Amino acid sequence: MTLGSGGSGVVVPRNFRLLEELERGEKGIGDGTVSYGMDDGDDIYMRSWTGTIIGPLNTVHEGRIYQLKLFCDKDYPEKPPNVRFHSRVNMSCVNHESGVVEPKKFGLLANWQREYTMEDILTQLKKEMAAPQNRKLVQPPEGTFF
Repeated sequence: MTLGSGGSGVVVPRNFRLLEELERGEKGIGDGTVSYGMDDGDDIYMRSWTGTIIGPLNTVHEGRIYQLKLFCDKDYPEKPPNVRFHSRVNMSCVNHESGVVEPKKFGLLANWQREYTMEDILTQLKKEMAAPQNRKLVQPPEGTFF
């Protein structure tokens, strides 16, 4: 651990931070419409994660289950993970060919702060689904993937 300038704060090491996120993800988050966990329990670097979002009520996404991949490189949490939808989705911040959540079009990634978590990303993406520009967009058939 390292102390911030003047001993003002402690910087939690990457692996400790990811272990905290894993524990929280395994316990379930809020109302259960957002979840995440590691792809491979043997990955000591804890890089590859899967997230799930159940589409918000009163939108075209309602009742749909979306799968995402999150990749936390060695710079996480200083830099955001790469986020990509595995399930096909039509949203203003998602590349329609690759499923990549484009940081320039998704505020949380564009303005990333160390305190943000994968849970924050998934929760914000769910809110984005309910935003006026996305809530009524025609969606690809359910069960199709990038």
